Amino acid sequence: MTLALHGGAPVRTRPWPAWPPPLDDAQRERVTAVLESGLWGATQGGSACAELAAAFARRSGAEHAVTVGNATLGLFAALRGLGIGPGDEVIVPAYTFVASATAVLLAGATPVIADVDADDLHLPAHTVRAALTPRTAAIMPVHLAGSPADMDPLTELAARHGLAVVEDAAQAHGATYRDRPVGGLGDAGVYSFQASKAMTAGEGGLIVCRDRAVHDAVWSVCNLGRDPGGAWYGHPSVGWNLRLTEIQAALLLPWLDRLDAEIGRRNAFCAALDRELTAIPAPPGYDGAGEPGRGPVTVVPRPPGTTRDSRHLLMLRLHVPVDRAFLLEAMAAEGVPLDGGYPPLGTMTALTVAGARPEPCPAAEAAAREPVWIRQSMLMDDQPAGAACVAAALAKVLTA
Repeated sequence: MTLALHGGAPVRTRPWPAWPPPLDDAQRERVTAVLESGLWGATQGGSACAELAAAFARRSGAEHAVTVGNATLGLFAALRGLGIGPGDEVIVPAYTFVASATAVLLAGATPVIADVDADDLHLPAHTVRAALTPRTAAIMPVHLAGSPADMDPLTELAARHGLAVVEDAAQAHGATYRDRPVGGLGDAGVYSFQASKAMTAGEGGLIVCRDRAVHDAVWSVCNLGRDPGGAWYGHPSVGWNLRLTEIQAALLLPWLDRLDAEIGRRNAFCAALDRELTAIPAPPGYDGAGEPGRGPVTVVPRPPGTTRDSRHLLMLRLHVPVDRAFLLEAMAAEGVPLDGGYPPLGTMTALTVAGARPEPCPAAEAAAREPVWIRQSMLMDDQPAGAACVAAALAKVLTA
């Protein structure tokens, strides 16, 4: 199997949608009102951060929420609010963004890097079980690419062993697991509003909590150790200033009204592409990788229990031996840029030097070789035309 660029005109010359989308009128009105009020900081008496926290908590099936400067700090604050720190271990998946592990290090705990499921690339209960030690204090499932992790087995395992569950929902705004919103399924759930995310203010994050005591502890971590309702210069515990601004909250609040429509648009693109992929011709010698009828490129399956995938990314798995670097270069030349995805956390020397403990992770190592990603902005393109471009470019590049 070889890769060949056929030359000639690229499959796609029209630009893909930009991200973030242009400001809408509701955002302009909200941001202008905050700017004119002069109440730009979260402690100055404005209402946007409080409104965002309340609205997001409701959407996540939780009672409480705290806005923060970014999701890395949100994971750190959630862990510290749950009493996790030096001497504790937190199990994280091997195939995720590095911040899932560095937030654990920031809290003073040890990230234990466990393997992912070979099919859906999410953290499964059986690798968590194998990584447990007497020092394990928490599990951090990641709702990768907007697909909910299979949460029931994880929360049941956590309950049996007295472990906290912190959901990294940075990519999963609006996703549901067995018809329940992600984020509110564990003890705390953390969302990101960084520039690439489904809702963005350039940066930002939010922590949802089911329990009032957990909320108050997390809020204290994010507000310099104060108690909610306590004295301004009273600091009964150690905390930091991790707050979001009112301007950022003003950008985000109107997005909640259009989030569902945008998720629907991305899912429609993914469904159209799934159909298109079945028409990609099999290269010579390809036998369906042991599954008759399976094409050379398929969509990575969603974990069990997924009832709504927010499709922050679409992950595709290549079932043919390819030079990935050349594949990515060739697809970009065809006007269809793809992403190679994450390296396994356990291969990052900086993490292991800092004290992270990697378990054997063959599935994550395979995930670094096989899947490629389609970014969120591309998924916002018109379908089926956009999906047809992706499939046509793959068919052109994957040529014997």
